[in-house]
Amino acid sequence: MRLEKLLMLGVVLLATDLSHSQDVKITKKDSIVLSSWIFGVGFNAVDDAGSEFSDVFNFSDNWNIVPFPSRLSIGKYFKSGLGLEAIGAFNRYQEGNIVDGDILMEDINYYALDIRANYDLNKIIGETGWFDPYVGVGIGYTDANNQGRGTYNANIGFRTWFSDKWGLDFSSMGKWTMNSENSTNHIQHAAGVVYRFGIEKGLSSKGEEKLTLLEELEKEQQRVQDSIAEVARAEREAKELADRLKREREAAKLAELEKKRLEEEEAKRSLVEKEISALGLVYFDLNSSYLNTQDKVLLDKLTKILNENPSLILKIASHTDARGSDKYNLWLSERRVKRTIDYLTANGVAVNRLQGEAKGEEELTNDCDDGVYCTEEKHGKNRRSEFGVIWAQD
Repeated sequence: MRLEKLLMLGVVLLATDLSHSQDVKITKKDSIVLSSWIFGVGFNAVDDAGSEFSDVFNFSDNWNIVPFPSRLSIGKYFKSGLGLEAIGAFNRYQEGNIVDGDILMEDINYYALDIRANYDLNKIIGETGWFDPYVGVGIGYTDANNQGRGTYNANIGFRTWFSDKWGLDFSSMGKWTMNSENSTNHIQHAAGVVYRFGIEKGLSSKGEEKLTLLEELEKEQQRVQDSIAEVARAEREAKELADRLKREREAAKLAELEKKRLEEEEAKRSLVEKEISALGLVYFDLNSSYLNTQDKVLLDKLTKILNENPSLILKIASHTDARGSDKYNLWLSERRVKRTIDYLTANGVAVNRLQGEAKGEEELTNDCDDGVYCTEEKHGKNRRSEFGVIWAQD
């Protein structure tokens, strides 16, 4: 009954846990890219009007751009959110645009090579899955307006992803010149396509929360199943113990009954043996193997005892007195055994229940041996058939 109740409780708990686990699922949205390489191709626009950041939206006068892809980038981004990126860019200052505060009289090429360290802001604000804002700092070298200069750089941007591998990258980078006497600071804007490879993926913080919850639900389910299994095991062991004790009690009872039966059987056999012993012996006349009336009465009583006890086997030993030769006496005792057995079988006793043995004069009951004078009465005590009992196995 206890197991049934626990099973009912377990089913309810498991059903509850399963309903919760169906509500909590880890989906593709919970998977994020932890680290990767990013390769990008795109366009860049340079604002080197000398107004620095005060007139950044004066596209017609300040921005310089070429009508073909002019920017390449390669970078490695790590699980920590940090990334290292190398960028090469080409551009052309256009005649009529403002560069370093002056109107340009001819087209002038622009070259830049920059190295920067970026940090993924999603590590702070939380993963969005498709929108990756970042900030960064770095250094570079720029040849612009026929002037080379080293630059200190700071950038801000974001990438938006269409899949795990493909996305768009938008950024703006301020470049502060290391040679302030001959060149001015400028801004470089960029937009392009990015390809991500060497990707190592993992779960977002929300995905980690879901995974933790699912693991807790699984542990709870396992705990319930373990509890059910433990109760089932305990009840099984208790039943086995009860069955074993029952078998032991039954075995003890059977053993007691068997012991009692054997004792009763032994008492009965002892009583039968006493009855046979009380009948006495069959005595023969000198040189005779014939049974007299008294002997036949004794054998009739013995027959009755044999019929009442089917497992009894009678052992008959016949003897003679010491007078006569050993050979003659052995022959005579054989005749007496045969006479006794024949009488019993004639009264219905199976022959296989009778064992005869001729002793001759080997086992005298007194000292009336060869050469010793004895009365006829004493010699008569040796002319006998004795009865022994053998009990057949049931």
